[in-house]
Amino acid sequence: MRPLRILALVAGLTAFAMLVASGPVTRAGIWPWQVGLRLFSWAAYAGLAAAGLGLILSLLAAVPRWREGAWMPVAALVLGIVAAAPPLLLLQKARAVPAIHDITTDPFDPPNFVALLPLRLAMPNGANYGGGAIAAKQQQGYPDIKSLILKEPPGEAVQHAIDAARACGWEIAASDARTGRIEATDTTSWFGFKDDIVVRVRPEASGGSRVDVRSASRVGVSDVGANAARVREFLSRLK
Repeated sequence: MRPLRILALVAGLTAFAMLVASGPVTRAGIWPWQVGLRLFSWAAYAGLAAAGLGLILSLLAAVPRWREGAWMPVAALVLGIVAAAPPLLLLQKARAVPAIHDITTDPFDPPNFVALLPLRLAMPNGANYGGGAIAAKQQQGYPDIKSLILKEPPGEAVQHAIDAARACGWEIAASDARTGRIEATDTTSWFGFKDDIVVRVRPEASGGSRVDVRSASRVGVSDVGANAARVREFLSRLK
């Protein structure tokens, strides 16, 4: 019984270590993001195994002669659940949103990157918008993301947009009040993924301003809803 308990505890500790290493270590640039995602997935498998074995051994600890050392399967159960929960929740979320990584309020004429264009072109996802196919998926998954109309003239709207971008924690790469353009980069909290944003402010016929936003990931196929959430937060602050 003791070897099984030790095995369960080691599995739990390993799963938890992989979970922790998948994020902060990747964010620190010690290894590529692909390694971090792999560790994140492995943490789920190891965590489920540890939790399952820990649960069985915890139940067997009800037998008097097997009670000694019962803390080990309980610890394995807790560590396994903690390690497996984040990857499983992320997988569930990924299945609920479209597998896209480029979100814009204007899919017919999306804002283009200028200052960040050389950097975008060097990244796997590039700078070009995916066209009608991506727009259709966005409309299905995020029908609420649309252009924002403000009463202020473009000059004032640009300054308000800069303030909103800074409040969101974005790193401003460039801003041009004359052309109504703001470009910025945001870093995700766990893996440290870099996503780029461009905000475009144009005059409206009513005398106000029309604000459009585009947020795109540099790498990966699906952003698991991160860019849509970022656009929503920005527009909410700008309102």
